Amino acid sequence: MDPNAHMRHSAYTDYAAQLRIEYLAEHGFGMQRFAELGMGPILFREDTRFLKEVGISEAIRVTAEAAGLSADGSRWRIIHTLYKADGRPAATVTVDGAWLDLRRRKLMVPPPEMVEAMRRMPRHESYADIIRN
Repeated sequence: MDPNAHMRHSAYTDYAAQLRIEYLAEHGFGMQRFAELGMGPILFREDTRFLKEVGISEAIRVTAEAAGLSADGSRWRIIHTLYKADGRPAATVTVDGAWLDLRRRKLMVPPPEMVEAMRRMPRHESYADIIRN
């Protein structure tokens, strides 16, 4: 909570990040699998839009929808929506990211099963393929 008695700004992005981690784990890419592959997700941009206050002890629901994916799966955009208990959107968190080879410290193309997991994510209404030049 913040001094205004509502959820602090950084908690919104924490909830979004937790959902991404859970989604990947549910699709076979938990922390141990990332360590075995020597890879991990990185963010280039994170944009949070605050729409409604979330009060103390208020239940929320968080969604993740793909808003973009490159053909090789190396780049992605996800839009998270955080909903208040009454169903109204409280915030959106948009992230643009990629996969990092942790050994080489360079961007990488993920394994095919990772690309498939990203393709299975529900799509946001604004979805557009990410075209890499």
